[in-house]
Amino acid sequence: MPPSSIELPVASTPVGAEPATHASAQPLPVHPVAPRINPRSAALIVLAVLASLFALQSAREFVVPLVIAVIMAYALDPVVTFLARRRIPRVIGSTLVLLALLTSIVGGAYALRGQAQAIVDQMPEVATKISSSLNTLTGGNGSILDKLRRTAAAIEAAAREPEPRRAVVIERPTNHIGDIIVAGSMSVMAFLGQATMVIFLVFFLLLSGNTFKRKFIKVAGHTLSQKKISVHMLDEINRSIQRYMAMLVITNVALALFTWIAFRWIGLENAGTWAVAAGALHMVPYFGPLIVALCTGVAAFVQFGTIVPTLLTMGSSMAIATIIGSVITTWMTGRIARMNPVAVFIVLLLFTWLWGVWGMLLAIPIALIIKAVADHIEALDTVAEFLGE
Repeated sequence: MPPSSIELPVASTPVGAEPATHASAQPLPVHPVAPRINPRSAALIVLAVLASLFALQSAREFVVPLVIAVIMAYALDPVVTFLARRRIPRVIGSTLVLLALLTSIVGGAYALRGQAQAIVDQMPEVATKISSSLNTLTGGNGSILDKLRRTAAAIEAAAREPEPRRAVVIERPTNHIGDIIVAGSMSVMAFLGQATMVIFLVFFLLLSGNTFKRKFIKVAGHTLSQKKISVHMLDEINRSIQRYMAMLVITNVALALFTWIAFRWIGLENAGTWAVAAGALHMVPYFGPLIVALCTGVAAFVQFGTIVPTLLTMGSSMAIATIIGSVITTWMTGRIARMNPVAVFIVLLLFTWLWGVWGMLLAIPIALIIKAVADHIEALDTVAEFLGE
């Protein structure tokens, strides 16, 4: 038989069974594969974050005034730009804006100097009443603290062993009051020096205008698309900071006004000073209203001597701060930056740990800047997702 006539064997199909087709084949289940994490890259990222935090904490004397100056320059730049459009040179406009700001601060402090002095004069009386109240609560033979104190004394006396006599050394008492005065003077001088540096830095930033913005765009990217991303990012930072500062001014003024009305209705002395303090400390999220409520509660207790006006004062302060802070400020901040409150609170704790009181004041503006940067850089999508709603 010739080779062309050779036939290959065909598998037979059982009777009654349908031939297998390609369509009847069942696809194999596909399981999602978790992305692999490079341990070396993760370790490098952790080390870089820790090094950055250590550098920020170590250089806070330099970084904090710089951040304050940048935020103030962002907030005051629209006024200087408006004056520049009215053909007023930027050097004159910047000078006028800073002079107006300093004049308003000094004028407000001078107007409230009488009430502030009255609050300072009441501090010895406040300390005396608080001490007497604590002695009333914890004093006596039947109080819990007295029992614990006697128990500790008995244990210490039982465990004490006779010690050999030692030579009595008379030490000259140190001048603690003088040390406190010197430390306070140095702190005041350091604060005045940093404030002066911030004022000059704000002046030069306002005077430069868009110079640094153009320089950043020039060095940030080589292609046109990269430069556009840089422009959008800087514009977003500018809008976020300006809107946030405007929102702070509006809400803090409203809070101070309603606090003054409530304290005047209660009859609390120096209501204007306490209202200004409430408006200023409201810039510190969460902790500021709590500090105001405690201080005003102590002042009300010293003045009235009963618990009802004290609770009424503290309750009105917390109620106004809650309504304006939790409702209006939170809603407006969400509209400005689209950040979730958990991330905001974590950022607040982080910068409070890094810089103390200044960290509490600067945490939200820094979070706004980080959010704006992360939204425009693909490598920071994780940070943007964490901060976003």
